[in-house]
Amino acid sequence: MNNEKIAHIRHSLAHLLAAAVMELYPETLNTIGPAVDNGFYYDFDFSRPADSAISISDKELTTIEKKMRAIVKDWKSFEHKTVTADEARAIYKNNPYKLELIEEIIAKGELITLYTVGAGTKNAFTDLCRGGHSEHPDKDLTEAGWRLTRTAGAYWRGVATNKMLTRIYGFAFENKLALNDYDTMLSEAEKRDHKKLGRELDLFTFSDLVGSGLPLWTPRGTMMRNLLDAYVWELRGKHGYEKVEIPHITKKELYEKSGHWDKFKDELFKITTREGHLFAMKPMNCPHHTQIYARKKWSYRELPQRYANTTVCYRDEQSGELSGLSRVRAFAQDDAHVFCRPSQVKEELLRVWDIVHAFYGTFGFVLKLRLSLHDPLEPEKYLGDPARWLQTENILREIAKEKGADYFEGIGEAAFYGPKLDFMANDSLGRQWQVATIQLDMNMPERFELECTNEEGTSERIVMIHAAIMGSIERFFSILIEHYGGNFPLWLAPEQVVIIPVGAGDNADRHHKEAALLYEHLHGLGIRVRVDLSDAGFGKKIRTAKTSRAPYFVIIGDKDLEAGKITLESRDHGQVGQISKDELVARLLKETVEKK
Repeated sequence: MNNEKIAHIRHSLAHLLAAAVMELYPETLNTIGPAVDNGFYYDFDFSRPADSAISISDKELTTIEKKMRAIVKDWKSFEHKTVTADEARAIYKNNPYKLELIEEIIAKGELITLYTVGAGTKNAFTDLCRGGHSEHPDKDLTEAGWRLTRTAGAYWRGVATNKMLTRIYGFAFENKLALNDYDTMLSEAEKRDHKKLGRELDLFTFSDLVGSGLPLWTPRGTMMRNLLDAYVWELRGKHGYEKVEIPHITKKELYEKSGHWDKFKDELFKITTREGHLFAMKPMNCPHHTQIYARKKWSYRELPQRYANTTVCYRDEQSGELSGLSRVRAFAQDDAHVFCRPSQVKEELLRVWDIVHAFYGTFGFVLKLRLSLHDPLEPEKYLGDPARWLQTENILREIAKEKGADYFEGIGEAAFYGPKLDFMANDSLGRQWQVATIQLDMNMPERFELECTNEEGTSERIVMIHAAIMGSIERFFSILIEHYGGNFPLWLAPEQVVIIPVGAGDNADRHHKEAALLYEHLHGLGIRVRVDLSDAGFGKKIRTAKTSRAPYFVIIGDKDLEAGKITLESRDHGQVGQISKDELVARLLKETVEKK
């Protein structure tokens, strides 16, 4: 089934949900209901009249779903009708939400269209809508695999000062088998939830005293963060990037000049000094980096300048939006900015491209590309003139085509200062995530008057490239935990080897002594190793070691002592067998270097 057809089915199911709710709870006000990834939702105001407000929870979903399946039998086709502004206002005179939408449609000069389905039956339903529906809803919606999933609170239009509505979600796929497959994936995803595994593996924690959305990293988690960051630096070092460092706060004037203040001032943490000066905690790093470039006059011979640093940023996210490491208030970015001439843009973009693919290829991610463009219908959302936007977008499009990339275009997905190449990764469960991003920016150099002296000795405006490989390390870490299910590859695992002396019989002391000697040898080589010298039985030691998810377990018993070897077991491949200590070391170092 093509993407357009499943999108139309999901949108039609949103109408069906609204029809069922309106029949079961006729005093309810329906608002909007779009198709979304993996399904659909619809927002309702159940609080009318005020003295008999209805409380809808997940318990009512079975009743609503049953009503939906009964109604759809009468839905043969969607019929659309264009109405005047006055007709629309009259139809929805008792629904302030629809009236607000109608006024927006009028202001944009668009046609007001109503769609009716089930005309002439008791299950007829009409809604204000732009279109995009199933051609045969009675057939398509019956054959599709779908179910209602949950309820949630949602502010009208996503604005916290607006009224809280009740949102009902549903999953929808082309058939019941696809829905079952998705349910299986969700079950596996629940087992791999990074919030759960992060606690079990002792990687990070949260404290009520510190505050929500402010993760604290344990020694094990910090070690993994540092390994990931070092790998990015290793890749960047091959392409001439240099480390810089910047403060965590700035005067508001920096963000006023960059354009971030008007765009994000409500999402900033602000600090007022004793002298009354207003500072902001930095939510991004690019304006700071412009000032490092602006410290001196540059010759064209000295370009490109490639600056990068990994540093924490801060955003005042709403409490309801926070989720483990996926959405936090303090997050580290492995941020880089290239200052170059227009003639150097293509080569620099290709350098970043190579870094991105090398990094994500290490983890087995298959990348797709979204060319994130501005929305020409809403130019007020973006800095700069339309001609410059088209120029920069065409450069990115040429790169995607030259690389033979599997790409699609996302209208309205650009940053407010420039278009982007957004890399989309499918994890081991088939879920898609937006990961690395490359942004081409001609607007910030213009606002900060960033220049170089060209061959003729005159000033020339430069171009700025934003390049984040992991982006938010916290968010990437959450994806990585779930991608691997906590079973990290050897080079990244916080604990690479667990040594288990059998610890029984006449040779128990020798088992422990040999284990301690092996520990010292491996530890001295920089291998992250633990030896279990506890009094626990051998079986319990094995179970504990497997719970730690270490890639390798080394067992030392009587037969190993006799042979002068050790017995190696792999977490992922089972028994390796008896090998020498030198073979063990060679195996561990090779896998670590190769990042298998």
